[in-house]
Amino acid sequence: MSLKSTFSESPRAKKVEIKEDRLVVELVDGRILMVPLVWYPRLWHATPEERKQFELLADGEIIHWPLIDEDLSVEGLLAGRRSGESPDSFSKWRKSRSRRETSDQKMEPDTLIGSG
Repeated sequence: MSLKSTFSESPRAKKVEIKEDRLVVELVDGRILMVPLVWYPRLWHATPEERKQFELLADGEIIHWPLIDEDLSVEGLLAGRRSGESPDSFSKWRKSRSRRETSDQKMEPDTLIGSG
């Protein structure tokens, strides 16, 4: 690999962890990024289980959390970009989670196994 191609490569994630209130991303080139979790409200409000379930897409250029529908680009993390989600969109997301959690709690065990 030439020196020129090293610098022109897009930054890619190799490892992703959430430690306390920080998102920690190790890049394939050895750099380690740490950003405040509060910058990304969906991650901040997600459960530990939801945070653990992520995928690296586009050869590590994108980190995707399917359970909370959150995508972060490694390039954006390097640039220090916070979530661009509007307050209205985030509010709707929070309300949809509340409705889902409430309906899950109200379901009877027989309903879950499909007895009848």
